[in-house]
Amino acid sequence: MTQKNNPHLDALEREAIYIIRELVATTEGEGRRAAVLFSGGKDSMVLLHLAHKAFHIAGANLPLPFDAVHIDTGHNYPEVITFRDMVAKKYGINMIVGEVEESIKKGSVRLASETASRNSAQSVTLLEAIDKHKWLALMGGARRDEERARAKERVFSIRDEFGGWNPKDQRPELWSLYNPHVLAGWHLRVFPISNFTELDIWEYIGREQLPLPPIYFAHQRDVVRRGDTIIPVNDLMPMRPGEQLEKLSVRFRTVGDRSVTCPVLSTADTIDKIIAETLGTTISERAATRMDDRATVGAMEKRKKEGYF
Repeated sequence: MTQKNNPHLDALEREAIYIIRELVATTEGEGRRAAVLFSGGKDSMVLLHLAHKAFHIAGANLPLPFDAVHIDTGHNYPEVITFRDMVAKKYGINMIVGEVEESIKKGSVRLASETASRNSAQSVTLLEAIDKHKWLALMGGARRDEERARAKERVFSIRDEFGGWNPKDQRPELWSLYNPHVLAGWHLRVFPISNFTELDIWEYIGREQLPLPPIYFAHQRDVVRRGDTIIPVNDLMPMRPGEQLEKLSVRFRTVGDRSVTCPVLSTADTIDKIIAETLGTTISERAATRMDDRATVGAMEKRKKEGYF
């Protein structure tokens, strides 16, 4: 069972709330604004909940002092889009949706084919949204344990005018002191839950009783086995000649574009069961389920240098 009294989770929560308040305090005024990235996944749900806690006053129905933004590839799992809209309504937040499809129509994004992955194209659509809404900083739900490139990034991460990340530009963050100042045209990506692990996330979700898209829990889905990967059969990832269709019990450890995001075999249909399953796993969720991160050793770092979240 999820523990209500957990000093470790309490410390992580306090750290995240401190970071969120510091960010908002340093981006107020003179047209400087912050926004929170919301993918509809477990990490962004935790981040949004923490942001709500950071500014909630009992008895006062105050809006959050920033926007939420979702970059919609048009290839998301439909359960995630339904969940996104439900959360926006429940929390009463201004959910700004940037659509990769619109970037394609105006020519700023060009893909090799209609079924090609739009995952990396999100960077262009995000930069267009940043320019339109004049955001100085974007909070994201990335965690250091996800992938080696994530572990290199500071809490306040500097991005240049093209959204690019350069590890050499990272600033020291001794004693939890953060420097929000950037050059004209540059912006910040801020990661308040950097020090959470996948297990911390699930334990926190259980403690706070946070809602999630149903695909995070075990369900029956049509899949094929491709090497050691379970491929969900859909219009973007069809069966190949010689493959055998199976209906198996699976769940998603992360959500993303349908062309690159795969589930894992699982019967864990409750948070407590997922926590128990996570305790026994030895590979990160992105390495296990994201085909774009498995393409090359430095795939994530390359995308981040090109402006990825």
